[in-house]
Amino acid sequence: MLKEKIQKDLNEALKSGDSQKRLVLGMVVTEFKNREIAKRTQLAKTISDIGELEKQSQLNDEETIEVLAREVKKRKEAIEQFVTGNRQDLAEREKTEIGIISDYLPQQLSEEEVEKIVKTTISELGAVTQKDFGKIVGLVMKRTKGQTDAATISRLIKKVLGND
Repeated sequence: MLKEKIQKDLNEALKSGDSQKRLVLGMVVTEFKNREIAKRTQLAKTISDIGELEKQSQLNDEETIEVLAREVKKRKEAIEQFVTGNRQDLAEREKTEIGIISDYLPQQLSEEEVEKIVKTTISELGAVTQKDFGKIVGLVMKRTKGQTDAATISRLIKKVLGND
């Protein structure tokens, strides 16, 4: 599983003295644990067996990718803020962190590939209005599974629907 690979890479970074990678992967592993705690809390309402609760609260690869994608998104937003605040040094650090996290994400789709998926989804749904936007986003997100971000999907849907 992806989560175990990241944990293994964190341990290797600790041993090798790669402080940047250790710091980033440490933060990512913490986010995994936070997500598992939230999941366990939710599941505890319906599952009383401790062993089963522990088993089901573990993140699968899809959930792990969601956490990684959210971490990349946070860093992209931070970069925008740092650039606005004229702090290139901090923006560069965030870019480095994105590079480390991105190594664990699936290969990202090009904008043209995402647009093709958007067009296919729209034609399959017969959706041609803004009111179908949410439905289109949901289906495209499922079809791209961590290979692009929601902002790109949203922008391309608006473009295809003629609302850009």
